[in-house]
Formats: sequence, structure tokens, C-alpha cells
Amino acid sequence: MRFFNPLLAGARFADRLVACLGATICIALTMFVCAQLELTAADLPLIVAPMGASAVLIFAVPASPLAQPWPVVGGNTISALVGVVVFQHVADPMIAAGLAVGLAILLMSLCRCLHPPGGAAALTVVIGSHGVHAAGYAFAFAPVALNSIALVALAMFFHRMSGHSYPHVPVPLPMPPEAVGLHLEDIDNALAELPDSFDISREDLDVLLSKAEAHALARRRKR
Repeated sequence: MRFFNPLLAGARFADRLVACLGATICIALTMFVCAQLELTAADLPLIVAPMGASAVLIFAVPASPLAQPWPVVGGNTISALVGVVVFQHVADPMIAAGLAVGLAILLMSLCRCLHPPGGAAALTVVIGSHGVHAAGYAFAFAPVALNSIALVALAMFFHRMSGHSYPHVPVPLPMPPEAVGLHLEDIDNALAELPDSFDISREDLDVLLSKAEAHALARRRKR
């Protein structure tokens, strides 16, 4: 049935099972590690909800530019700091909520750490409990940054054990001698002509398209 076709290109069921296992283990261990450090105030959670969304990216799509270590740690932390600033200076909660998420996207983009759960981190500060509001800027570091660092560190170990590349490094592939080949300049020019952004790095696009060209050449030779 088409509803059960893979949503992501190249997604395999075995990889999804590994992602489930990785998220299960590493979220639990993140809570355990943060509990041992005792850096979080008693009225703050050991782990914040955006970590669940971060785990989806880190384990389900570890090659995504949005799931790399700096976007996870930087995106969540910077966004939480933005949320604190907005909450302290904007009285209307509806305006503050929208402004926190919008400014978080802007700051993450400028700092090259765009990470979707960062929007949730910013929103959590604005609509959070009294304990979150009382913690102020400290909330961005414990638990948000602390959670993010622990999750990324555990993910690096898990992915290495499961045979995945994390932080992701594109693997260049050998090309047949008759292949024209693509350059990153070609990728940039093509992307500039399209109206949308894509959740894949330029380098991975280069490898993917070059591999597709090699398969096309092999198919032609069989005819």
C-alpha cells in the first residue's frame, strides 16, 4: 500500500528499527546522566520535551544537516536563550510565543545551527512553568544545553556501534571514466534555480547524483 511506502529516500525498515532502539536507549541514558550531575534545580525537569524531537532527527535521519552535533547543541541552547530574552521583554504571551520561535529560526540560521526542535525550546521558555521562568538564562544551560550535549555524545557512540556515520561525513564514490561528473558549483547553480530548500547537504547531493549517473551509464552499457 502506498501509505506504507518509505517517506524518506533510501529508508529501510531495519534502519528504522535501529533508530527506535537508539532513541530508546539514549533518551533514557540522557536522563540518567543528567540526574547524576545534579545541575538542574529541583523544580526543573531532568530532560526537556524538545529532546524527543532532537532524538527523531539524530537517530532516524543522522545524515541530515539539521541533525548534526552543532545544530543540536547550538540550536537548542541558542533558541532557549532567545526564549528567555523574549519572555522577559514581551508581556503579551501570544506575541511572545510567536516572536520567540521566529527569532529562534533567525538566530539559528545566522549561527549555522538550524534545528527544528530549537523552536520548541524557545516556546517552552515562553509558556513554561514558574520554575522555568524563575531559572531565567540558567534554563538554557541546565537542562537544555546539558541534555543536548549528553544526547549528542551518546548518539556518537551508538551510531559508531551500529555502523552509521555520525557526525555525518559524505563518502566520495569512484566514478566510471566515461562519466561526466558533477561539481559542487553545478549543485549550487541548480539549487539557486529552485524555490525550495532541501534537507540534504550539498556534498551528499553530489555523491547521490554522481552515483545515479554511474548506474545510468551501467544500464546503457547493458542495452
